[in-house]
Amino acid sequence: MKVLRLAFQPGLAVPMMALVFASGASMALLAGRAYWTGTFGYKALAWNLFLAWVPLVFALLASEQGRRERAPKWRVAGLAGAWLLFFPNAPYIFTDLTHLPGRYYAHFWVDLVLILSCAFTGLALGFLSLYLMQSLVRRWLGAAMSWYFIVLVAAVSGFGVYLGRFLRFNSWDLVMRPMDLMNGIGRWAATPFSQSNSYAFPIMFGVFILTTYILLYGLTHLRQLPQAPAAKLADNPLAL
Repeated sequence: MKVLRLAFQPGLAVPMMALVFASGASMALLAGRAYWTGTFGYKALAWNLFLAWVPLVFALLASEQGRRERAPKWRVAGLAGAWLLFFPNAPYIFTDLTHLPGRYYAHFWVDLVLILSCAFTGLALGFLSLYLMQSLVRRWLGAAMSWYFIVLVAAVSGFGVYLGRFLRFNSWDLVMRPMDLMNGIGRWAATPFSQSNSYAFPIMFGVFILTTYILLYGLTHLRQLPQAPAAKLADNPLAL
């Protein structure tokens, strides 16, 4: 399958295996919670985590098309548009923390770890897809424009998460309910300051996406530290 071949190409195989492992561990934790409590609460996390994989698929396809010299620009643009449409689903899982009750209960920590496990996996999936798209923009427009692109995506995604959490729209609604979506955005645009979260949440979440991306971007660019000579290591075994 083409997507699998692209996903496990040299350079991506290790992070992809890590993401598969994290996703499997999250689903195992969800199944364990269902067995322990006798209820299948938080089942929406499985769907949300699946949606977090979708933008990575589009990013892989867009990146592959972008490397082709004769690839039609409209095809790359279409894949990039589909990626941006689904990208907010990756960090959106963090907002599922709102489903935790405001009081302590027997399996509170299980539920907290479950949501955070899915949320961090979704964030990592989003980071990888965003990195692939930034690399594509850098190849076409240069390094500076690629970072302007990151800021723009963070801002748009912050608003996208707001649409999902507070106005209850999702990525499919652009096709399934376009008029309802446009009306919802229109009502927000008409009275953006009617409630504090109408503008504070999109800004806050956009900053969160940008900050975590820069943090993860920096961590992935770590280089192996130079090793001390063998003789010195023998004299001081703690000098690693």
